Amino acid sequence: MTMASMGLEAWYMDGSDEDQRKPHRLNPNQSVSLDELRKLGVFYWKLNADAHETDPELKKIRKEQGYSYMDIITIARDELPNYEEKLKMFYEEHLHLDDEIRYILDGQAYFDVRDKEDRWIRIAMKKGDLITLPAGIYHRFTLDEMNYTKAMRLFVGEPVWKAYNRPADDSDIRKKYVASLQGS
Repeated sequence: MTMASMGLEAWYMDGSDEDQRKPHRLNPNQSVSLDELRKLGVFYWKLNADAHETDPELKKIRKEQGYSYMDIITIARDELPNYEEKLKMFYEEHLHLDDEIRYILDGQAYFDVRDKEDRWIRIAMKKGDLITLPAGIYHRFTLDEMNYTKAMRLFVGEPVWKAYNRPADDSDIRKKYVASLQGS
């Protein structure tokens, strides 16, 4: 396995309003490192998705992080009711009051997050990628051109599906998140 296939790929996005499922890389490409993502509160693990039901590494992460709830969603035209509306909703810029934890079991997708200067960073998620986005970070989600992903959703306690679309700058969780960036 090469180093590139073990890591996560992320980059700053161009401003094009072309199809959201395209990569939207700047020219020349501006990569974003795992270290830079960590400074934004975004954490990443590479796991064996084929063994997700018995994977000791996943069990360990769930125990350490307190991820007691789990379900699996398949996002594909013939699998997800109201597919087009759901994709539009997922792509609206929003934040949550809790961390968002996603583990890609199959297929591919993108998470876009805002950096401290409010620029979009696109994170390419592939099979085996587990990511946590901190409560209060502005983000959005879309499929790539494969139009398919199967993801595990993890939560601490009962799932809360509420998204707060931008602007939500006055919310306590947003203020807390912004304050957490001051030291990084």
